[in-house]
Amino acid sequence: MERYRGNPSRRAVLAAVGTTGLALGAGCLSGDGDAAASGGDDWLESANNYDGVDDHTGESTVTVAVGAAGGLAFDPAAVRVDVGTDVVWEWTGEGGQHDVVEENGRFESDLHRESGATFTHRFEETGTYRYACTPHQASGMRGAVEVVE
Repeated sequence: MERYRGNPSRRAVLAAVGTTGLALGAGCLSGDGDAAASGGDDWLESANNYDGVDDHTGESTVTVAVGAAGGLAFDPAAVRVDVGTDVVWEWTGEGGQHDVVEENGRFESDLHRESGATFTHRFEETGTYRYACTPHQASGMRGAVEVVE
């Protein structure tokens, strides 16, 4: 895989994700919070700070910290939300520059370093949305949002 220096484009990120064979699929998160429901899927199992899926159904807004747990993690790494929920990623200011990029380009933040920066996405369709921090994906800075009815 080609290495990118500086701020890679969304196309470069998607190409890198695509070469790892990580296909988005329904059932990546099972009802009991196990990320391996689709068999052999280690997207979350190898993600920093992953300790099961945090259930936030019934909430209209959910906040995920960017740069948590030493600076190279999302907290929580995986959340379950209802259709119509706003997920707000809020930067801690730790771990350098981060972004939030969904593996299929459904949402993408800018790179931020400063504490308090935010990015919001409203989830309008059910499914599992896997995302990563572009500069730190190889270091395990990955997360997922499971959207249910």
